[in-house]
Amino acid sequence: METTSSAVAQAPAAEDGQPVPSARRTVDGYLRAPFPWYGLDEAFTGPRWLMQVGLSADGAVEHGSVGHGDEPSVRSEFAAGGDQDAKEKFAVVVTVAANPVRRSADGTGVLEATSVSSAAWLAGVGLLSFTWPGQMDHSLRDDWLEQQTETAWVLADDLEGEDWSTLSLPVDGVPTPFHYRESEYGWVLAGSTQQGVHVGAYGRGMSAYGLGFAVVKDIAAYQG
Repeated sequence: METTSSAVAQAPAAEDGQPVPSARRTVDGYLRAPFPWYGLDEAFTGPRWLMQVGLSADGAVEHGSVGHGDEPSVRSEFAAGGDQDAKEKFAVVVTVAANPVRRSADGTGVLEATSVSSAAWLAGVGLLSFTWPGQMDHSLRDDWLEQQTETAWVLADDLEGEDWSTLSLPVDGVPTPFHYRESEYGWVLAGSTQQGVHVGAYGRGMSAYGLGFAVVKDIAAYQG
């Protein structure tokens, strides 16, 4: 899936590298999308917040993420006694337009097709963006993140592999199969909907087994 650098499914970063508070994010990009956004259904009554959208090479909105629960910070895997884990309970839902292979708007190239694997990869990378092995020097994190991102892609490209199990969750009230995996960093899942989009999700502290997904009726409500 060919996307611009804004494609990484995480919160936008400020100059100091910390996620930008939701109040500073805008709904404009979400409103440009030609597909419906998905989030947790009405059974979830906690905070909801915008993250960011991802663009294809020709500038079209191709995917994006919305958050639920506590806005996560970068987690140290071995943070003192796991206190940070206890505080941060969140689930992020990634919506990916189901696009076939197609030519770019300017006719100079080809845009790759999107698939459930695209949603699984974006969800896996999104989870990594809030993870940081505690014994690692800051200068080495880029190398670690590059390696883990490649691993996330390999896993996403093999959804029938032994690293994944199947989990049935409601989407717009209809039981829907998802590919699901857990790691020391949290959980990741991905599947497709009847609305022409793929849905990925990742989280920590909130069990994936009790979640349900639904079309977001008013994306502006995620601005807080």
